[in-house]
Amino acid sequence: MIQLTLVSEDLAKEENRFIYLGPQLECKGCKVKDICLNLEKGSEYRIKKLRKPTHDCEMIEGLVHVVEVEKVSRKAVVEKKIAMEGSRISFQPSECGQVGCPHFYECNPTGVDAGTKVSIETVGEKAECPIGQSRTLVTIM
Repeated sequence: MIQLTLVSEDLAKEENRFIYLGPQLECKGCKVKDICLNLEKGSEYRIKKLRKPTHDCEMIEGLVHVVEVEKVSRKAVVEKKIAMEGSRISFQPSECGQVGCPHFYECNPTGVDAGTKVSIETVGEKAECPIGQSRTLVTIM
């Protein structure tokens, strides 16, 4: 599904991706915040098309562009027992703290807080865990 939002000049290029981290305090009084704050926190989006209008943005102290975006899936690692294709889960990041682990960023995806509802699109292979947790690679939306 295509949605409209606003992104900074640096990001405003077709096919660029970003993770929406939610509203900021500076957005509270903005006249165009409704178009900017209509995405799902913690989700990744791909820019499909740029539109002409630009607006001033106090948060970034520059211009933002109107763009068409679509939500895209991304990799994550979940407990094996809940890794079921098509299921909707409350995501629980790993609390192992093993920053050097090859799966650390999939176990703790940017913007996905504990309890965030995500849908599992596909289930992949077992994710080797250095502390022995039973975890599986999945794609989430």
